[in-house]
Amino acid sequence: MSTHTLYASCAQALELCQSMKDDLAALLDPVTGFAPRLHKICRDQLAEYEENSDGRISLEELDALRMEQDTWSLLQALMPARKTEAEPLPKARDLLAENPYTPISDLAEAIMAESPLLTELIVVREWLHDTAPPPTRPEASTGYWKFTKHNVMHALRTGGGHRVGLVKEMDPDAVNRGDGRALAADDSNYEKSLAQALYAHVRAGRLEDAVELCRRAHQPWRAASIRGSLVFRWRDVSNHAPEEDAMEDDEGWRGNRRRKLWKSMCTRAALNTNLSDPERVLYAALAPTPQTSVILKSACRTWEDHLWAQISVMCEEKQTAEMLRLGGSFWEGGLAAVEKGVHEISAQDIEEEEDEWEKEVVGTLESLESVQVDDGPPAGHAFHVSQLHIILDRTDTLLGVFASNLRDGLYDISSSEYPTMTRFFAHLCLFLQMIDIPVPPLATQVILEAYLRVLELAGQRDLIAMYAGALGDNAVDRYAMFLTSLELSADIDERRLALTRARDHGLDPDRVAVATAERTIERAFEELPQLKGPLPSVITLPTPPSDLEMLLIRSIEWTTFTDTTYDTALEQANVILRYFLASGRVRIASTLLGMLPPELASIREPDDRATEYLHYRQFFAIWETLERIVECQSLDVPGMTRDTRAAWLKDYRGLIDQAREQIVKLLTSEWLVSDVEEVGGDRRRRELIRVRQMYIPELIIRLHALLYISRTRIPENLKHALELANVVADSRYKLYEDFVNQDGRRLGDYLSCVRQAILGGLEGGGSDPFRPLSV
Repeated sequence: MSTHTLYASCAQALELCQSMKDDLAALLDPVTGFAPRLHKICRDQLAEYEENSDGRISLEELDALRMEQDTWSLLQALMPARKTEAEPLPKARDLLAENPYTPISDLAEAIMAESPLLTELIVVREWLHDTAPPPTRPEASTGYWKFTKHNVMHALRTGGGHRVGLVKEMDPDAVNRGDGRALAADDSNYEKSLAQALYAHVRAGRLEDAVELCRRAHQPWRAASIRGSLVFRWRDVSNHAPEEDAMEDDEGWRGNRRRKLWKSMCTRAALNTNLSDPERVLYAALAPTPQTSVILKSACRTWEDHLWAQISVMCEEKQTAEMLRLGGSFWEGGLAAVEKGVHEISAQDIEEEEDEWEKEVVGTLESLESVQVDDGPPAGHAFHVSQLHIILDRTDTLLGVFASNLRDGLYDISSSEYPTMTRFFAHLCLFLQMIDIPVPPLATQVILEAYLRVLELAGQRDLIAMYAGALGDNAVDRYAMFLTSLELSADIDERRLALTRARDHGLDPDRVAVATAERTIERAFEELPQLKGPLPSVITLPTPPSDLEMLLIRSIEWTTFTDTTYDTALEQANVILRYFLASGRVRIASTLLGMLPPELASIREPDDRATEYLHYRQFFAIWETLERIVECQSLDVPGMTRDTRAAWLKDYRGLIDQAREQIVKLLTSEWLVSDVEEVGGDRRRRELIRVRQMYIPELIIRLHALLYISRTRIPENLKHALELANVVADSRYKLYEDFVNQDGRRLGDYLSCVRQAILGGLEGGGSDPFRPLSV
């Protein structure tokens, strides 16, 4: 599974679980629920990394992925109990009052059921067992203290003295008599490694494996001491139905009937300085108590070890304290306890003691925020902080702090851990939302925004819509922000597919399209030159559009995919066409017009917007005619036959007549001057005036030039050129106001052209310059 596949797998799991968001049991299913699915995805990714390790994955990244995996299993362990009600169990006090011989196992379960916090701590302890590193086994033993035995037996056979410093006996307590004697070096090393291995098994909750390891090491007394930790059960007097258990004896019971005594002996062994350190740690782990916690913590290497040690002590002490407070149990206090009966304690006292214990637990767990560790990630690692907050049921605070740190830029977004952390927190927000656990809205938005950026950087475009859809009211804007960031990298088919994904994930594609187009236009206008200064020339050679100009042109694609956004497309098309025309970029504006659906011309409301668009189409129809005239003029070459020239002249005359009719119609129709005060304000008005000042003089002078130049082949065109002057001078149209004091656009420039046309009327002879008007 590659990193890209990891993102896709998480998205698939999310999509599947969101489809059953109203089914809490399915979301919390221990196999197919959301958290188990994410746990499996992380596990599979780790397995692939370990199988195909090529050095590209850092140790920090592997640690982060492993902790993410463990955190999802922690959520699965805790959330079902928090979201569902357990079946009611009888209270421990009632069980003892009814039967003082109630097995300790039943009382322990009842005590746990009465304290939700204790229940959760035991669940966390089991989670720590499951996520502990696999314990290693020492090399197989070929016998009990083989090397020491050889020395002892040799001394007995020869009658000689024992090797200096070695034990004389072979019983398990031989090295603990305080006489300074020890085992042979090889046996001593094996004992140390065995004790360490047994501790690792206890740390991982594998007591039965530890028992078996002792038996294989030919030390059954160790197996017995480890089995002493099992709570006493007796199915014949239990409240539970009989269960098949291979380890129960013929009397129907299992576990330690003298566990209280056993526990005191474990405590004494852990505190006994004559024992080796590994031995003391083992007994401290079997019976964790406040007295032995220092010994137990000395073996803690990782943050998880410290958490396990603290929770083990708290769970054991809580169970012990509750049993003492109950009294009346034969298995704890014998007949004397039965005769005294169950202790009477008021409900208020019980509640106060529970509150006090909860404060103690919270304080103890909070101390782990700064505990020093020897191996593995520190206590302050984001995933350790997350696990602690989840245990303390402070997910709202956790998400708030992470989001705040994101806003403040406290995380290195280039680090290998950042994508893993952000992915986890994003899915944590969504998971909590699905199971109806309140999450801070602002924090959720910040975290999902950060994850969307991670997806963008990873090239996971097809996943953006799904996660953007989880932003609620901000979903449309955020997805639009992503689509805007694509700029020119996505072709039109990819853009259409992106809007389809928006619909698939509950977003309104029309709103997304409009928002994306608006953002793109704003982005382009922020960097494109502003429309100010002298009017540009429109007769220079066109240059290819820049990337920003292409971005502005293609922004219209978003609102032309469906007819439901054509009204917005019309408005945006006017804005973009107005800009390009006012910039002198006629060719680019023509390209944009060619991209627009023909249906835009059929829109009639609002009138001002529809009229402006039709005026642009009118202008480009003229511009196309003018370009065709230029092409036709280029075909006039010497040597044409009479028929060819006649056909050419017919086309030439027709194109000039068409251009004259089109331009005169535009000049006499208040082109781009309707209601400029009402829509778009002063800016739109200024831009429309600028466009008129550029193209009204241009069209007048260009038409005059065409008519004047063509007079030799089409004599009546000289008359049309002089009649055009009357249109320009007509006060109804006020075309003279569009001439500005700029080269090529001065009214005087046009009047010079008119003067030249009048003089042209004298070319055929005569003294009347206005004779062409009467011909």
